[in-house]
Amino acid sequence: MDILFSSVLGTTESAMTTVTTAGFMWCTLASIVLGLVGALIYMYKHDYSKNFVITLALLPVIVQMVITLVNGNLGAGVAVMGVFNLVRFRSIAGTAKDIGSVFLAMAIGLATGMGYIGVAAILTVVVGVFNILYVTTSFGQPREASKLLKITTPEDLEFEGAFDGVLESYTRSYELENVSTTNMGSLYQLEYRVAMKEAGLEKSMIDELRCLNGNLKISLGSPKARREQL
Repeated sequence: MDILFSSVLGTTESAMTTVTTAGFMWCTLASIVLGLVGALIYMYKHDYSKNFVITLALLPVIVQMVITLVNGNLGAGVAVMGVFNLVRFRSIAGTAKDIGSVFLAMAIGLATGMGYIGVAAILTVVVGVFNILYVTTSFGQPREASKLLKITTPEDLEFEGAFDGVLESYTRSYELENVSTTNMGSLYQLEYRVAMKEAGLEKSMIDELRCLNGNLKISLGSPKARREQL
């Protein structure tokens, strides 16, 4: 087992002097393979773009090269850090899974750059197994799916509490989140976040609401997806 946690490039202090062609090729090959595995982990049951997946697959090799070059050399490490500080990343922030996948790719590159191929392989396997486990189970899933109910009312309707009776009959919980005017101010639009008591009651609820709002427009659907943050 100790071999898995040993560096193929030697100790950290002597890494710069012990990098061999065979060792470098083994590290590069491991970075390519593990980068591909990391990209496949990211793609599992997740929306993705080809450019981002390719970047994830190649990022471990790039990081590995940088770490191999500066390993054991303080001056080179400071110089590389200064160069990276000059780069401004203007890309749009991604989801929590995007950021986590980038960190995984960088961790693989750091490990292989120092020669710890076994550590990088174990890390990739552990993350991949638990990623599949969490995605395929109900872990982290909201307890109940809420829906966005939009009710259009005429200008002369006192909407405060006008729909509470119907909503109490068909929903477990409801909350008025927003009130806005529409159609040049002649109509009001109420936005409720509701949790239905059970599936299949949507039509009955909308039919009763139509009788109260003058048969104006009513919509019921999923709320706008919130951007995931890490």
